[in-house]
Amino acid sequence: MRRQFREPPAEGRPMVRWWWFGPSVERDEIDRELNAMAAAGLGGVEVAFVYPMGPVTAPFGSPEVLELVGYAARTARSLGLRFDVTLGSGWSYGGPHIGPSLAARRLHWDRREIGAAAYDVPIVPAWPGDEFVAAYVGDGNVPSSYVEVPVSDGVIHVPAGGQPREVLIATSRVTGQQVKRAAAGAEGHTLDHYSEAAALEHIRCVAEPLLKAAMPVGSAFCDSLEVYGADWTPAMFSEFSSRRGYDLRPRLYELLVDGPGARELRIDFGRTLSELYEDNFLKVFRSWAAGYGVPFRIQSYGEPPATMSSYRHADIFEGEGWGWKGIPETRWASSAASVYGRSVVSAEVWTWVHSPSFRATPLDLQGEAHEHFLAGVNQLIGHGWPYSPTDGPGLGWIFYASGALDDRNPWWPAATALFASLHRLSWVLQQGTPVRPVKIYIPTSDAYVAGGPEPLNLYRVARRLIPPTIPSTIREAGLDFDLIDDDAITVLDPADIPLVVVPAGTTTPDRTTRWLDEVTASGGTVVTDPTALARHLPPPPFPPVPDVGVVHHRLDDADLYFTANTSPEPRTLTFPTPVEHWNPRTADLTTTQTLTLHPYESAILIPTTDDESSATPERFVGVVLGGWTVAFGKESQPVKLPHRWEEPGRTAYSGSATYRTEFELEGTTRLILDLGPGEPVAPDSEPYLPANSYRAVIVPPVGVAAGIYLNGTHCGDLWAPPYQLDLTDAARTGVNELEIVVHNTAANALSADQHLLETAAEVTEQYGRRFDLQHIEHAADYLNSGLLAVPRVLRQA
Repeated sequence: MRRQFREPPAEGRPMVRWWWFGPSVERDEIDRELNAMAAAGLGGVEVAFVYPMGPVTAPFGSPEVLELVGYAARTARSLGLRFDVTLGSGWSYGGPHIGPSLAARRLHWDRREIGAAAYDVPIVPAWPGDEFVAAYVGDGNVPSSYVEVPVSDGVIHVPAGGQPREVLIATSRVTGQQVKRAAAGAEGHTLDHYSEAAALEHIRCVAEPLLKAAMPVGSAFCDSLEVYGADWTPAMFSEFSSRRGYDLRPRLYELLVDGPGARELRIDFGRTLSELYEDNFLKVFRSWAAGYGVPFRIQSYGEPPATMSSYRHADIFEGEGWGWKGIPETRWASSAASVYGRSVVSAEVWTWVHSPSFRATPLDLQGEAHEHFLAGVNQLIGHGWPYSPTDGPGLGWIFYASGALDDRNPWWPAATALFASLHRLSWVLQQGTPVRPVKIYIPTSDAYVAGGPEPLNLYRVARRLIPPTIPSTIREAGLDFDLIDDDAITVLDPADIPLVVVPAGTTTPDRTTRWLDEVTASGGTVVTDPTALARHLPPPPFPPVPDVGVVHHRLDDADLYFTANTSPEPRTLTFPTPVEHWNPRTADLTTTQTLTLHPYESAILIPTTDDESSATPERFVGVVLGGWTVAFGKESQPVKLPHRWEEPGRTAYSGSATYRTEFELEGTTRLILDLGPGEPVAPDSEPYLPANSYRAVIVPPVGVAAGIYLNGTHCGDLWAPPYQLDLTDAARTGVNELEIVVHNTAANALSADQHLLETAAEVTEQYGRRFDLQHIEHAADYLNSGLLAVPRVLRQA
């Protein structure tokens, strides 16, 4: 690992989601973009077919688009890039091949009070695809029980009785949800994720042609589950009775009406939905992909109610969302990977990074990536790279949200070094076994019946039921955790579990209760009071430091720790014994017992028996610099530093500028460039940003990245703290010329790009409102471009 850390194997290189708009793609631009990705050190692409941004040249599913998919796949492989394909357009799976019989469905209730007379109620579908399920009648204003009403020849026969009474009529109704962000030709219903027939039809019409066109591929991909409100499938009655051992039909009304036993029935109903999703969607797609030797990768959370353990029916588990002290979707995936023995777990990263598009800086990308690593991820799928014709007007095409992570960014010269550092971290974190001494039990049964917003989104409901102090207490103590559920305990030996946290008031099935008792009997601890958690935690590997997260992996011959400072202030760590410090940005390896992590900096640490590096502390003195000039192009002019581009009137300028100065050296000693530490800002200093939009809360000394040249030699790039670089190898006796080439973001140009707004308006008029550009009106807000501090050159005294 030491040998390979500097230049690790290709595994672990960051990948990008490659949005194909329209589809409107051409071979020349495919070639150009894939070559740019490879040159930047990216590891591959995941093709995603989304809404038009211009004239559609190859409708989704057409022979033309399949031929282009094949061409792109072959080109990617020739460049050493992995090529993954999304098995559909937009999300969730569906399209014109999904008719009402295969579409996502929900249970609709008609509730009406009636008198004593008999009623014959014709069954008349209110919407195409409506299917009668059952009808019930109960006595009183608020009946305590109901009986099923007979139906014949399309008529509900409500017999005479007392009054008042209440009738309940259950109808299976197509949700009507259309495929989100669909490409042209992919419009239609989302499919029934509880139906094997629906999955097989999607495979036949969409997935199989795509996969055959692209083969061989790295994985076949399914995005997050967003099939809203789908809680029914035509086979529900038979599936429920075979799985639960009793008949649902006579008690279906208990899904709506409280009463004795209703809670248990609703839990059973939720479990049945989860199992149907696993059996008729996950297993179907995984088995089909396996027939081609292709792993099935999925973001298995959302609606339908996927459990954490539902992941076990896929090959590659993927999450999204940052927040290392909490329970983001990423933790849902990484816990499943830990429990079920998957060494690689990926994440859709940078989904909402520093909105709007093009606003994200390399420091933003690095900081959010660290958050994902801290949540257990070790493969980044960047969100994303928008396909955009080079000859288009203005900036070109962008996705409606997230970062636009391509070579249109002026800071792109720093991308290679950024991706190389993230590659090192991903690869290291794919080694060994995660050590997570604490398990947090997911209250799945309670989540099935909790109600509230998004009641079918088991992940979000469960997260709401787990007090946030539980994960934060664990992480702030320098430790890590896995989530576990009722299926996970079947593969976890209770004797190997030192500590389980069960949220207070949680309902546990009998099997889980027995397992928890076995944990205790084996010497482990079960904690139900979050306020008591801290005193039951095991000691951390080294003293915890505020804002510094720790991930522990066990290798065959060593313990390995990933640490990251998630704050805009420096943090110092002290270790009881020496550790090897592997620097992911420089690939340097040193030994120390004290380490200062600069803002948003990370490190790999390995305890060692070697002594601390014994280099004598160096003393540096400042070098006298000459005057500074700046050139936006060929002509230079004197400039006073700090120099912010937006103030002289370059608000809409996106690009680069070269700052120059000279200094003299009497001899060559160690020489360091220091741009300064940057200034922390308040977390709410950009108030338009939603809570899930990541940004580094610091104003850096350079906005936003810089290439450093001394005497014409490229010494490196700076985009994150510490903004320091060793210039020694390029220094010479006498006059030295220092050049700092500063690159900003493309957000400045975006703020003045009317072409993008016009394009969005045109495609909306032609194809309907398939997207809204997020926060585009804030593109010019709070921008800081230029050389924002006075650099210092320091020489060894």
